Amino acid sequence: MVLVAERLRRFKTPLRYAMGALYVLAGVMHFVVPNAYAQVVPPVFPAALALVYVSGVAEILLGVGVVFRRTQRIAAWGLIALLVAVFPANVYMATSDIVLEGVPAALREPSDAALWLRLPLQGVLVAWAWWYTRLESDGGVDSSPSR
Repeated sequence: MVLVAERLRRFKTPLRYAMGALYVLAGVMHFVVPNAYAQVVPPVFPAALALVYVSGVAEILLGVGVVFRRTQRIAAWGLIALLVAVFPANVYMATSDIVLEGVPAALREPSDAALWLRLPLQGVLVAWAWWYTRLESDGGVDSSPSR
């Protein structure tokens, strides 16, 4: 197990940059096709479009924040909170036969398998973010120069 952790450590910085870029891109998409995102907000939540914009801003800010060593821990905790907060939308998508309007035809009706596989993927994303919440003494933050 220690050997695996040591091997993974060399990828920690590049994966942090990849994570940041993915969240920034996802956040930007909230502003490019906001109505597509609003369609997956469970109806029990008010102001779906406002929630889409708020979550988009959060994804962009946290994605940028996780890239910089000074803010990576707080941003990673924020990403974990965001992933937990949007989980109901993923469950709603998996259980409600939603046909997304205003998106390319290939994305309008995701397969049931893809929708259900997305749920455990959230756990993987939480674990990935959690990796950046840890201090060097915990084996978490690598020792490359500060940004």
